[in-house]
Amino acid sequence: MSFSEKILNWYVQNKRQLPWRNTTDPYKIWLSEIMLQQTRVAQGIPYYEKFVKKYPTVQDMAVASEQEILKLWQGLGYYSRARNMHHTARKVTEEMDGKFPQTYEGLIKLKGVGDYTASAIASISFGQLEPVVDGNVYRVLARYFGVDTPINSGPGIKYFKNLARELMPDENIRDYNQGLMEFGAIQCAPKKPYCLHCPLNDSCVALQKNLIASLPAKLKNNSIKKRYFNYLVPLDPKSNTRLHKREGKGIWQNLYEFPLIESPKELNINELKELMPKEAPFADLTEVIAFNADNIVHKLSHQHLYTRFWICRTSSEIADGITPAELEDYPVPVLIADFIKTLKISYF
Repeated sequence: MSFSEKILNWYVQNKRQLPWRNTTDPYKIWLSEIMLQQTRVAQGIPYYEKFVKKYPTVQDMAVASEQEILKLWQGLGYYSRARNMHHTARKVTEEMDGKFPQTYEGLIKLKGVGDYTASAIASISFGQLEPVVDGNVYRVLARYFGVDTPINSGPGIKYFKNLARELMPDENIRDYNQGLMEFGAIQCAPKKPYCLHCPLNDSCVALQKNLIASLPAKLKNNSIKKRYFNYLVPLDPKSNTRLHKREGKGIWQNLYEFPLIESPKELNINELKELMPKEAPFADLTEVIAFNADNIVHKLSHQHLYTRFWICRTSSEIADGITPAELEDYPVPVLIADFIKTLKISYF
């Protein structure tokens, strides 16, 4: 029995009942694949269901505002995915008559759609013979064939893509690609894979040579940047506050946050006051206190944010201030959302 036949047989017996498994609608397949980038399936399911309910078609998503999209996405992280998704929904609706391209070549031109996503949509929705290579597939192929070429290197990406293409069957590509990804997620798991009852265990190089723990290989990235965030949380006598929209190309683009002072090191209260703006809503401060004594360390993929929130009491009402109830309407990073929950318990 060939590699692909074993995967297909395993998939028939072991596939999970996921909400996007019973459709070939390219909109829903695209939506699920965008959401599952950098996201566990269990975390992604409720978001997928919320989006499908609110936006049943790509046209429904296209007419939504970006703020609405970001608010619904809040908590999934990697917010550029949501912005790109919204951009693509508008492009498909306005320039493609609401129809997704049916080929890999057409799909990969859409914003936010890379090699893997284009291959997944092309094969699952349209039955195109395109191999998919995600983290689960890398792991299965690296272990089964004993390949130690780093999967995050140029040569590694090219090698595994070619290998995946050689292995795929001429028929039933839809189930095979989903099966191979599912096999990596469940059977050939990152830690504690089920090798004893694996249908590939009689010819798996990593199992035979005791290389399970070391494959797949990755180039190490030690460039974790430390950043120190000081959020100024103005509160007037009515507990109104102020949020700003993040601009530029950095993290959390177009999300909202409290006024921010970023510093090269941790600041004490006197150092902070020297840097605080003198204009509204900080012109008539009555009190500045640290909400959290120790830094909250928020870890992103290539940077760690050491964050303190500072409560800044003002004696006069904040012009165009945001009420405690209105804070819920703004899309904010999880770091800010968690703080707002605690703030409401402590101050509102």
